[in-house]
Amino acid sequence: MRGRGRTVVVTGASGGVGRAAAVAFAARGDRVALLARGREGLAGAADEVQRAGGEALVVGVDMADAKAVEDAAQQVADAFGGIDVWVNNAFTGVFAPFTEITPDEFRRVTEVTYLGYVFGTRAALRHMLPRDRGTIVQVGSALAYRGVPLQSAYCGAKHAIQGFNESLRCELLRDGSRVRTTMVQLPAVNTPQFDWVLSRMPGRPRPVAPVYQPEVAARAIVHAAAHPRRREYWTGAPTAAALFANAVMPGLLDRYLARTAYDSQQERQPGQRPEGAGNLWTPADGPHGHDHGAHGRFDAESRDGDPQEWLSRNRTRLGAGLLAAGALGAVAARRLGAGPR
Repeated sequence: MRGRGRTVVVTGASGGVGRAAAVAFAARGDRVALLARGREGLAGAADEVQRAGGEALVVGVDMADAKAVEDAAQQVADAFGGIDVWVNNAFTGVFAPFTEITPDEFRRVTEVTYLGYVFGTRAALRHMLPRDRGTIVQVGSALAYRGVPLQSAYCGAKHAIQGFNESLRCELLRDGSRVRTTMVQLPAVNTPQFDWVLSRMPGRPRPVAPVYQPEVAARAIVHAAAHPRRREYWTGAPTAAALFANAVMPGLLDRYLARTAYDSQQERQPGQRPEGAGNLWTPADGPHGHDHGAHGRFDAESRDGDPQEWLSRNRTRLGAGLLAAGALGAVAARRLGAGPR
């Protein structure tokens, strides 16, 4: 399969959205480099990529280590002859009030979730710019625009990615580069993170409903990689609703989230609070862990699709159709107006 498809790098590929995206690229016949820390999850992801029809390359790396990320990119380029698509997706987080997050924990979330994207982008550009082609997909979130309580470190990192990506995009446009960067803003997704994240909440962490399957996010990422001229894609109706509400009534949204977001992000079941530091410092799927896969424990309530998913992918065609319909309507109106009275 070495001659087929593109070379795609997916960070955070051992589980969740990254795992689902890697398999979705493989189903197109792409060669997929899987970057993450967890040994067991990477092995499982590689097996799924190969069964989907792709070629897998496993590269163990901590995205907070800039030199290790550069080395990983070089390993991919050496193995596959270059890098066509780079998907930044790796992250970690802490579910807790800001005052209960230590400086080291906040720094670690920022280094993985924000600087990991910066280091990944820099490594990708080192291989893409000399060839004057390539696509970088930044996996974002509605939380890149709208912060929520109990996730200050993660929200701060996602906001930072948004600003960083916009700045880089302007520079690439100014230089006339054919290297593209785009961003995919996701809703709440059914991933294993809620069972391995560091949490100081009394209840078990959970995504805010409605929840989507990781394959919904994967389809959006694959589409964005194939159509990177759009600056960003919104996936899921809740993402669009949150971004619209934040644009027109942010103060009211602050008060609404203050009242509701503590309860909506946890299950208040005795004895369900996660113990330890989660995957903040060591991977949950390391040598003493197990492969968690792409899905979390919310399959029963998770959605496999959404009309907004189609609208986001087909916005240009939909707009052209509406313009055409408007033009035809205007012509018909003029003809009717010119007839007998």
